[in-house]
Amino acid sequence: MTDEAEVLFERRGALGLITLNRPKALNALTQGMCVAMKAQLDEWAKDDAIKSVAIRGNGDRAFCAGGDIRALYESGKAKTPYALQFYRDEYVLNATIKRYPKPYIALIHGIDMGGGVGVSVNGSHRVAGETMVFAMPETGIGLFPDVGGSYFLPRCPGQIGMFLGLTGARLKTTDSLYAGIATDFVPTARWDMLLTALADSTAPDTAIAGLKDTVPDTFLAEHREAIDRTFGHGSVEAILAVLDAEHTDWAQDTANTIRAKSPTSLKIAFRQIREGKSLSFDECMKMEYRMVNRIVAGRDFYEGVRAIIIDKDNAPKWQPAELSGVSDADVDAYFAPLGEKELKL
Repeated sequence: MTDEAEVLFERRGALGLITLNRPKALNALTQGMCVAMKAQLDEWAKDDAIKSVAIRGNGDRAFCAGGDIRALYESGKAKTPYALQFYRDEYVLNATIKRYPKPYIALIHGIDMGGGVGVSVNGSHRVAGETMVFAMPETGIGLFPDVGGSYFLPRCPGQIGMFLGLTGARLKTTDSLYAGIATDFVPTARWDMLLTALADSTAPDTAIAGLKDTVPDTFLAEHREAIDRTFGHGSVEAILAVLDAEHTDWAQDTANTIRAKSPTSLKIAFRQIREGKSLSFDECMKMEYRMVNRIVAGRDFYEGVRAIIIDKDNAPKWQPAELSGVSDADVDAYFAPLGEKELKL
C-alpha cells in the first residue's frame, strides 16, 4: 500500500503540471482523480501567474489507459452510485479541459485510450511521443466512444472517425497525427526541455515549434480512400455490406473486427458519431451522459468487461447477438432525455 496521491500537481514557474500517478494501473482514472483535476484546473484558471497547464502520465507504459473499468463494472453490478458519479465527474472534467481559457498541453506516451483520450484530445495541444498508441475500443466492451468522442471523431478527416469508433483500431504516433488526435510530435527525450520552456513563460506554439520533429505517413494515409469509400454509408449494416463486397484482406479483416463488437454498441456509436458532427461540445457531452446512463442500466457492458477484462475468455455473448436484433426504438432509448438527471455543465 502507498499513501502517494493518484494525481500530482506541481507549479513550475509559469506552468501548472499535472502528473497521473497510477503507473501500475496504467494511470487509469478514478472519480477522485477527476474531481481533483477539475478543482486544480479551476484554481489555475484564475491564477495570473500560471500561463499554461501540461499533463503527463507516470511510468513507461501509458499516458492513461482509460477509466478504472473494473471499479465501474463492480459498481454497476452492485447498483451503487459510483459508476454514474464517475461518468458525471469525468464528463464535467472533459468539458472543463475543452473550454479551458489557457493553453492545455498533453504529453502523450504509450497507451492513450478511453478516459485518457478525454484528458488529452480535448486540450489545445496534444504532443505525441514516439510510443503513443491511441484507441477508442469501447464497442468491444459494450460501451461507446465517449469522453467527447461524439465531437472529435466526426471532425477527423473524411470517415476516419467512424472507422475508429466502430473498429476500435489502434493508431501509433504517425497515424494519430494524421487523424488530428495529436497536434505535434516531440521526441520524449526533448520533453524536459519543453516543460522548462513552458515554465519560463514561453508560448506553447513557440516552445513546441523549436522541439518538434516530422514523421512519415503510414496506414491511414495509405487506406484513406478505402476508409472514406466504405465508412460513409447510412448504417452499420450498409458499411458491412460494402466491406464484404470489397474482397480485399483489409476489408475482410475490418468487417470481421466490427462483427465481433456489441451490436447495440455499434448502432449507438454510429448514431452518436453522425449526430455529433452538428452538435457543440457541450451538447455532445450531454448526449453521451444520456447514453451512459442506459449503458449502466443495461447488460452488454457487464458482459463485455467480463469477457475481455475479468475472465479474459474473449468470447462475449452479446444480447442481442446480431445487428438485426437492435431496433431503431432500441437505439432511440439511449438518446432519450434524462429530465432532472441531465448532465449540468
